Amino acid sequence: MHEPHSEPHEAVDPLASPAMTADKSPSAEAIAATPVSPGSNDRQVLEKLVFSNLQEAKVARRWNIALRLSWLVFAIAVFWILRNDNAPANNPTMTHTATVEIKGEIASGADASAENIVVAMRNALEDSGSKALVLVINSPGGSPVQAGIINDEIHRLKEVYKKPIYAVVEESCASAAYYIAAATDKIYVDKASIVGSIGVLMDGFGFTGLMDKLGIERRLMTAGENKGFLDPFSPQTEAQRKHAQSMLNQIHAQFIDAVKKGRGDRLKETPEMFSGLFWSGQQAVELGLADSLGSLDMVARDVVQAEDITDYTRRENVAERLAKRFGAAMGEGAWRAMQSSTHLR
Repeated sequence: MHEPHSEPHEAVDPLASPAMTADKSPSAEAIAATPVSPGSNDRQVLEKLVFSNLQEAKVARRWNIALRLSWLVFAIAVFWILRNDNAPANNPTMTHTATVEIKGEIASGADASAENIVVAMRNALEDSGSKALVLVINSPGGSPVQAGIINDEIHRLKEVYKKPIYAVVEESCASAAYYIAAATDKIYVDKASIVGSIGVLMDGFGFTGLMDKLGIERRLMTAGENKGFLDPFSPQTEAQRKHAQSMLNQIHAQFIDAVKKGRGDRLKETPEMFSGLFWSGQQAVELGLADSLGSLDMVARDVVQAEDITDYTRRENVAERLAKRFGAAMGEGAWRAMQSSTHLR
């Protein structure tokens, strides 16, 4: 009888890993998944270490490439920022009317912050081609501190550069915005502009009655009996209210002094002028809060007599946003790379 035909058996390598690739060599996944125990073969341990080191080297190489590309993008962004900061929209060597926009809330960190406005005003007046500076205002107000800094700087810059500074009001010039406008040589408004609101406020909420009804106890610990007097969940004493009112009155008096200094004899004071009320542009002219009706183009053409307008307003462009996010992106990339390499160990 004939023996059944069988395929020749390959010799089994006792050192081989259970998972094999088509070319009989262990796959990377199989090596990584093979547990290492005290009794494991030296070759398996060596292969696992080599694979781990190769993976870490690959991650490091990718991270180095990304780092170099990121630095290149950052360098281009910085160059773009410097180029745009040093070059206004129009030719600065020609005679022109310089403008700086004050729009939105006047606050630290905002577009209309004292830092941004002061730098823009200096750049505008330093330019030998600028005949005058026009502040284009459209703001409901904001910080009296930021407005006070800009107000003081306007007075100083007028003395240093001997160039007129005007204000042109668009929709609104209220509160802190008017604090700034009062320092300019002349204020031009539209007949429907909102002007004034010469006052100071401090707002907040008190929830003590509601908490009592709901049976909620406020547990606030302070060092200093008045440390928490603005806490909305704690009752306000009469002494604390008087202290806050005294502070507001002092800031209001500073505001009034700045308006009187800037407007002088042009003001036609009424009992309501410094009460916090606001008026239309036409009424503001009648009260002496503004000088005349007019637009930016009219002021440039008829008052400054330099129809070309150059905007010196500091604006955040795409490059600046990239530069600001660069640090955060780099930090996140480094953290992810560190997590990946840690995971391979």
